[in-house]
Amino acid sequence: MTAETAITEAAARFITELRWEDLPAEALEIGRRCMIDTIGLYVAGTTEDCVRILVADAVEQGGRAEARLPGAGGMKVPAALAARALGTAGHAHDWDDTQVSHDPAHVYGLLTHPSVPALTGALVIAQRLGGVDGRRLMLAFQTGFEVECKLSEWLLPAHYLRGHHSSGTVGIFGSCAAAAKLLGLDAQKTAIALGIAASLSAGIRCNFGTMSKPLHVGRASENGVTAALLAARGFTADPTGLDGPWGFLQVMGGISPEKVAQGFGRTFTIVSPGVSIKPYPSGILTHQSMDAMRDLVLAEDVKPENVTAIRFYAASNVLKPIRYPIAVNHLQAKFSMPALLSMIVLRRQAGPDEFTNDFVGGAEMQAMQRRIETIHDPEIEARGFDRIRSRIEIDTADGRTLVQWADERYRGGPSKPFTEADIEEKFRVCTEGRLGAAASASLLKATAGIADLADTSALTDWMQDLA
Repeated sequence: MTAETAITEAAARFITELRWEDLPAEALEIGRRCMIDTIGLYVAGTTEDCVRILVADAVEQGGRAEARLPGAGGMKVPAALAARALGTAGHAHDWDDTQVSHDPAHVYGLLTHPSVPALTGALVIAQRLGGVDGRRLMLAFQTGFEVECKLSEWLLPAHYLRGHHSSGTVGIFGSCAAAAKLLGLDAQKTAIALGIAASLSAGIRCNFGTMSKPLHVGRASENGVTAALLAARGFTADPTGLDGPWGFLQVMGGISPEKVAQGFGRTFTIVSPGVSIKPYPSGILTHQSMDAMRDLVLAEDVKPENVTAIRFYAASNVLKPIRYPIAVNHLQAKFSMPALLSMIVLRRQAGPDEFTNDFVGGAEMQAMQRRIETIHDPEIEARGFDRIRSRIEIDTADGRTLVQWADERYRGGPSKPFTEADIEEKFRVCTEGRLGAAASASLLKATAGIADLADTSALTDWMQDLA
């Protein structure tokens, strides 16, 4: 048996054997920051129509009161159903963290959003069980995060390039691993849970820019929990579901044999190569260019009325997935460079206030988008896809052409990380208007002090306090 044919066994062993003492201090610190970021995003996501629809559907279905449903006054529903709504809320703004890879062959930006599925699986099972402390929850989260990221890294880039959405297809294993860890499944049942999850994996990129994109992560969260609960009940699946010619990895695009030797937890992905926390609620492929535009607008004090034309030069790794030439709503805007650059020109920022249907569909945004041309640049293409590279040119009414290249070191990434103040400010932006100031501060304090929490219910009780 080779490493490539024993991945399920290795994952199950890692999930069942990982202890708090095995977690490096740096992993715990980064994990704490990811939790703050993710819980803020859960709160922010509850205002989105996609989440409201899922909540209404869950309320109608009802069922055993196991875990809180966001936006339903604290109502509880079965754990898997709660996970669908909560996971969708976490990804609804496309503002959740992103896995990092340093492999030039692994097309940049095509990896998973790791925290939402893993934390969602942990949170709903913690509520189902009751009395789960902060260390136990963090351990489950770290377990799911590591399994999800390693599987995503080991998949060949063909997975994403074929049209699969990794956060949906691989995210399920983060949720499943976290749930299995908290449920205390043995290695045999954990392997079965992973096999069940392999058959429940889904998510395709044609749905980017629609409600179904965040639903990919909601369903990954839900189905991961379902897989673990079914395995606990004795449901069967192939205990080697990740392996072999018919296993998940080969079926979904192929596997990098040399990477499998990394193993799970020898080096924790959350530490190296790391994770990026997003400054903007849009695809990670857009952030460097948005920062470049912001730097140029601020440095030159560019006024919207003085902009006559903007040219955006990039390679196909940006232009293909960021595909809407003119965004007409806030979901399309997340995948439209003209829309994202227009926000920066018009507002000098791109946050929740800009990502609304009224603003994106308004006259100012529609007019500015039509002044922006996206251009494929063969020279940028030839430099490869290991970094996000782009160039912006602005023509002004006074005859100037202003030029700015994107900085390959992007804000929020391991080489230019957010400060604690940055993370707390993002949390406040996410919760403002949704939680009162006292409730928001209390939730932030509880999450920041996760390792010392005797009972993690404080991380989900906010759902009954939503404005």
